[in-house]
Amino acid sequence: MLKTSESIIVTIFAAFESLWIKICFYCGSKITKKNGFVKGVQRYKCYVCGRQFLGGTRLNSNELWEEYCVQKQTYEQLAKRHCCSIKTIQRYLDKVIIKRKDTFSHVANILMDTTYFGRSFGVMVFKDSLSGDILYKCYVKHETNALYIKGLEIIGSRGIKIQSIICDGRKGLLTLYNDIPTQMCQFHQVQIVLRYLTRNPKQEAAIELRKVTLTLTRSTKNEFEQRLARWNNRWENYLNERSTNHCTGKSFYTHKRLRSAYLSLCRNMQYLFVFEQYPTLNIPNTTNALDGSFSDLKNKLRNHNGLTLERKKKFVDGFFKA
Repeated sequence: MLKTSESIIVTIFAAFESLWIKICFYCGSKITKKNGFVKGVQRYKCYVCGRQFLGGTRLNSNELWEEYCVQKQTYEQLAKRHCCSIKTIQRYLDKVIIKRKDTFSHVANILMDTTYFGRSFGVMVFKDSLSGDILYKCYVKHETNALYIKGLEIIGSRGIKIQSIICDGRKGLLTLYNDIPTQMCQFHQVQIVLRYLTRNPKQEAAIELRKVTLTLTRSTKNEFEQRLARWNNRWENYLNERSTNHCTGKSFYTHKRLRSAYLSLCRNMQYLFVFEQYPTLNIPNTTNALDGSFSDLKNKLRNHNGLTLERKKKFVDGFFKA
């Protein structure tokens, strides 16, 4: 009973002690004393390190980063909330050390793509569709197949087995690794066709091909090939019509853009339904999971216009943590 009473007294004493003893902000010592006021705020001096510091609450860099990055608070909003200057907010945010993820699953379906912030600054990202983890990222000026190969090699060197690749229709990207199932993003294929046909085509053949293309993401390979074959049977002669340049005497396809849209579907058909051939691998048919991350990143960055390149990179590092 006596021991219990003593422990209660010690606890109460410790609680009251924390009210009048100020711990040094710099060295953690309790040997401090009050040393006047600065703009109405109590100032203290430490006997151990000799430094002076102000009382009250201290800014926490990590909590500040959470407000800045996740809650979309600007420098000005954070300065007003914490009653300090914008430069102080910037100084604390610059202190934050981004902790990168270093443990990953053993197998991955790699979603890979690049997004740009201006003409010469982009970030290339490799994401696992199974776990949702960002496995690797790098900053690029221009998107090249060599950089994609380097990224995949780095992922493989970490002991991660790449069981499939999902990418856009960039030339040469679909044939990087013949021994790894490679799925072309169906959404990117739809966008390729729409760039040729426009969103409001006037030709009847183009209108019908657009309707066929828009069924791509919700069709099986057999269904889509049948629709495309029916379209081709109806419009084959129209597709092959040629005109003559009266100045040079050379002939050319009259409906070149329509023909390019159709041939794009034919050329990429073998890569558009790879996910059907490997049902056990859970391969997605689009890179939408990665594109959604890009959209979220840009929405958050939009609140912080005018960042220097280094601070913008740090923001991206904190967003992807890779």
